[in-house]
Amino acid sequence: MAEVEPKIVQRERITLVGLSFFGDPFREKGGWSEENEIGRLWKRLMAYLGDNRIKLPGRRDVHICYEVHILHPESGETGEYEVFTGFEAADPSVTPPELLVKVLPACSYAVFTLKGEEITSDWYQKIYQSWMPGSGYREAYPYSFQLYDRRFKGMDRLEDSVIDLYIPVEHETVG
Repeated sequence: MAEVEPKIVQRERITLVGLSFFGDPFREKGGWSEENEIGRLWKRLMAYLGDNRIKLPGRRDVHICYEVHILHPESGETGEYEVFTGFEAADPSVTPPELLVKVLPACSYAVFTLKGEEITSDWYQKIYQSWMPGSGYREAYPYSFQLYDRRFKGMDRLEDSVIDLYIPVEHETVG
């Protein structure tokens, strides 16, 4: 993430279906690991999809998955937040009861493309301490999401992978 200049894009409401975890996902194992709570959440989702692919009507694109991080008022103090993994649903009314539905509002997003080593770098700090303060934008909602598509090659090939990080933003008001 040598340069920290995102694309600003407008997205319509995004309806996702998947699984979630609330807590400190790094309590047991830090970093990008299949053994921490985020890795375990992805394993649960992939196992569910493998067993139930036929039962998932309305899935938009089988090659795109989302990882949403949702902060809560106590997140700064406790390190706990919600992590949701899932996929976009065309018709959430047919969601099986074991899955959850998340609706992300229509808004503008700062989109950062992370490649190779950037994926595991401290991009959070670079964005929120380097880019955001002088950008003319502020965070619009207390969440962000990572979009995984065919460019993501897997945990064992992070150096060959690319993901997009979306942060909901709005223009700062001068007042």
